[in-house]
Formats: sequence, C-alpha cells, structure tokens
Amino acid sequence: MLLSFDDLWERLNANDESTDIEAKLGRQMGDSVLETVSAFSNEPGLNGGYVVFGIKQAEEASADRYQIVGVADPDRLQNEMSTRCNTEFNYPVRPILWVHQHRGLRVVIAFVPEAAPHLKPVYIKKHGLRGAYRRCGSGDIVCSDSDIERFYQERMHRSYDKTPLPDAAMEDFDPEVIAVYRKLRSEIAPSAPELQFPDEELLYALNAAVRRGSSLAPTMAGILIFGKRSAIRRHFPLLRIDYIRLEGREWVRDPENRGEHVEIMDPLLRAIPRIISQIIEDLPRAFRLPRDQDLRQEVPLLPRRALEELVVNSVMHRDYRTRGAIQIIRYSNRVEFRNPGISLVADDRLGEPGSVTRNEAIAGILHDTPYAETKGTGIRAVRELVREHHLDPPVFESDREKDTFKVTVLFRHLLDSEAVAWLDNFQALRLASEDQKALLIVREVGAIHNAAYRDINRVDTLTASRHLQRLRDLELLELKGQGQAAYYLPGPRLRRFLEGESDTVLTPVAANATGIPTALKEEIDRLGLKCPARQISALTLRVCSIRPMMVSELGRLFKRTPEHMRRRYLSPLVREKKLELTVPGSPRHPEQAYRTVLPVVSTPRMEGAG
Repeated sequence: MLLSFDDLWERLNANDESTDIEAKLGRQMGDSVLETVSAFSNEPGLNGGYVVFGIKQAEEASADRYQIVGVADPDRLQNEMSTRCNTEFNYPVRPILWVHQHRGLRVVIAFVPEAAPHLKPVYIKKHGLRGAYRRCGSGDIVCSDSDIERFYQERMHRSYDKTPLPDAAMEDFDPEVIAVYRKLRSEIAPSAPELQFPDEELLYALNAAVRRGSSLAPTMAGILIFGKRSAIRRHFPLLRIDYIRLEGREWVRDPENRGEHVEIMDPLLRAIPRIISQIIEDLPRAFRLPRDQDLRQEVPLLPRRALEELVVNSVMHRDYRTRGAIQIIRYSNRVEFRNPGISLVADDRLGEPGSVTRNEAIAGILHDTPYAETKGTGIRAVRELVREHHLDPPVFESDREKDTFKVTVLFRHLLDSEAVAWLDNFQALRLASEDQKALLIVREVGAIHNAAYRDINRVDTLTASRHLQRLRDLELLELKGQGQAAYYLPGPRLRRFLEGESDTVLTPVAANATGIPTALKEEIDRLGLKCPARQISALTLRVCSIRPMMVSELGRLFKRTPEHMRRRYLSPLVREKKLELTVPGSPRHPEQAYRTVLPVVSTPRMEGAG
C-alpha cells in the first residue's frame, strides 16, 4: 500500500529525508533524480522509495523542516520522468506517478519499486556500471565493485557463501567437525538420508563443496563450518568472533582498562557452543525455587535459548563479504551483539514469520542442527523468552550507513523498584510511560534512536519521532545527527541526574520567564506574523505538552490575540483530539487551560517483582 502525501509530509518533517524518501525542487528532471531512481531500484530489502517534487528545505527555522513550493507543470515533469526512466537505464524502470494538490500548490510524487534480483544492478546506461547506485541513509552512493559482484551473484541465484575457494583443498576439512554435524543432525532426524552419505558426498549435498572438473573443491560455507582451524586462519583471518568483557556501561570508558578480549576462530559448529558457554559463564546469576523442590537453583539472568538464537542469528546472517569480526560485548548491564551487514528484513517486520538470508548454505546447514531448528522465528522467540524472564524486549538496530546490525539485551527489567524510584524525579513533567522507558534506556545505554524507541514501546516511526521531540523540548534529550543517522544523548536537565549533581525533583518550569524551554521559546520568537497556520499548530502542541497553557499565555507567546488564538488554532486542535481542556465541562472557565493529548501515565507494573 502506497503512502499518501500527508504521510510522506509528516515523515519528512519528523525525520528529514530518509532511506526511502527524497525531496526535490521539481523545476527540472536532472540527473540526480536518475541516481535516486537507480538507488531505490537497487537497495536490497528497501522495497523501493518515494521522490517528492515541489518541496524544498525551509529557509528559516520553523516547526516544519520543509516548505511546499509546488511544480509549475506537473504533466511535463511526469512525462519526462516516465520517458527517461524507460530509456536511460539498462532495464526500463516503471515509477508510479501521481499529483497531489495542497493549498493551491501541486506536488508530484513518484514511487520507485525495488527491482527484482534478476534485473539488478539497475544503472544509467551512459555511465555504464559506474551509473549504478545504492541508497545509504538519505543519500545515493555509487555501487562498489563488491556491490556489483553481489548483484550478479544473486542473478544466478547463488549466495556468496557458496563461492568456491580457489586455493582450498578437500584436505582443509576437519573429519572430526563433520562427525559433530552427523551427531547433531541425528538428534533431530535420525533417519535423514544424508547421514548415510560418505563425507565427500555429504559435503557436496550441503553446498560445502562444489564440482571442479572431476574433483570437489571447498566453498566458503564449507570451510567456515567444517574447516580445520588452520584453514580458517589462512582463508579468513578476520572472520572471527570477538567476545569482549567491559567493566562499566560504556565502550572503553577507561583507556587504561580495555577489558578482556577473547578471539574465537573455530569452525562454526564448534564456535557456536563455545561462545554461548563463554557468555553464560559471565552472566550475572539469579536464584529460583522450582515447584515441588526444596533446593533453589542458580540460573543466568538471560535464558540460554535466547542467547543461542542471538549467536546463531549473528553467524547465519552476517555479511561475509565484509572482512570484519562479529563482536559480542558484555557490559556490566547488558550484552550487545554487533555484526557486519544490515538486516535484509525491514525494521518494522523483524519478528514476523519468514526469513531472508544472504548466506543460504550456512543457514541450510545450521537449520539441520538443534542450534537453528526453526526457520524465520528466531527474533520472535528471543522476544518471548526475554519477556518470560521479566526483562524488557531486546533492541534491534540496522544501520544502513555503517552497514551493521546490532542487538542489545539488558540484564534487568527497566522498570524495577530502583528505576521506578529514579523516575519519581520526573513526576512533575507528566511523562508518558513510553517516555519513561526511553529515559531509562538512555540511563542504561547512554543514547537512544528512533528504532530503539520503537522496539521498547512497540510504536510506529512517527509516534516515536513525536515523543522523542517532546523529550528534546523538555531538554531531557539532545539531538545529534539528522535523518536516518539521528540519535539522542542526555540533555542538560537529564545530565544533572545522571552525573549525580542534583538530588532535587524536576519541575516543568525551565529557566526562563515563560516556563518554556529556551530553545523552543527561541523557535517561536523566530516566527513571522504571516507564517503558515500549520507551524503555529505544531508549536502549540509542543508547548502544551510541556504544561497546560491558558489562552492568554498562548496569545502572548505567539503574539496573537486570545480570541484569534482560540478560534484559529486551539478549537480546531481540540476538535481533532490533539488538545484537551483542563476543565472540560466549562469551556469559558477562568482557569481553563489546554494540554496536549498524551498517553495516560500509570504506575509502572512491576513484572516479576517479589
């Protein structure tokens, strides 16, 4: 289902240009548009993107990042784009085009679908393969040689891990590891026919080896899973698993104490149980008393099955083209799994049934074992297992710009008794329960981004953006970066508590006479008398989310008469259920004030307490 203009407009102003939205002025169909079309067509797992013509960045700071300038001749622009997309690429691209009219101005929207694997790379013919682009963050980048190689491999329906290694021999396989596979496979399917094959036939059947003339040659997957340690070191010296123990909550906080570092460079069938045991051994322990037993048991805070899923997910789905290690970092309050290669599944579809893998041979072999016996349910299983242990959901982060994937799992429930007591400091700010969790994530991890907010609160991108913006307006968070690379660090008001400089309870009044945070007040002061109503409405919602405001206060703040403020802005926002009255039964009550509609805040439930 295609997004409407209103959805695209809201996302642009909330998140700036992003991975799947590009804003263009639209005066002409320049080559930069073709580059974006190529990028949207090629980017794996993006499912395409939108180009919106007739929009430019706002020249002055306002509630909206962009302003609509319109397209003078939409028919000409559509015809030119259709023609150039049909003739100037190696394969015709068929964008879906339509015109939207907004307050007398017309914008043109083009949706460019992702190309089928057998058509990639889509490139601008006059530039050859140097005219093939990928989408990285909010920009288009020229495809690298490895990108081109990947596209052509996928055309042949052969994943990279099935590539034969030119200087490897069958002697590089470890018979003992092949025996480990047979034992693991027999635990699931004792009568599996491949168990009767001789070793060479078994390796060929598993895509661990391919025909090379009259003999067999190992593939990348074969050496990684069944190879001798010396062969793995010779062929893949950087494709290891690094397990790093750190004392505190931050990455290398103390340069003189970088923690302990364990390098694991074993075949995967041995590396997986070894790294799982290493993590389990280091985890904090809890005690439980099983039913009908007198002796209590000591158990790790994170369930073993969840850790197995996360380790297998890392080795199965990482990008082996990137010569870098999987890092598993054990902090004092969490474990992070970092591996090269973004998820091929969109963030909002993580955990849904089904799986997309870039390493078909490795995935197929691991699915034959107890380590990954279910297909396409690993992330959902991790979420359920963590929830059953009364912990908060893991946070998944797929970073296209860095081409990495990260999973963060906290050792404790965010809303334990100590955390609830800490949140009392912010009671006067009327924070939604979702925002309370966000502050706790920042306290535990040091930062938060839109994807993390969505993960812990199960909300959509726009809702996360609005709530993060409110926390920024309250000076609890501070924005860094922009677009897809945006993240939030502790703001000045939150830092006082994190650094132990204050033991007083926060009040909603910031350090200026209006009671509005200084940055927000300056943004309002920059508004002109003839600014769009949309800007004032958006800023009104931000102001009234900080504290209830009377119409006279809002009139002074926005330099409008109270009656004009009520009729033009407040009443419509009340009808749209975006504002609510503090005295709902008496609209003209002398103490009447307006506040932004936010989720009801209830006392956090202590799951698993006691």
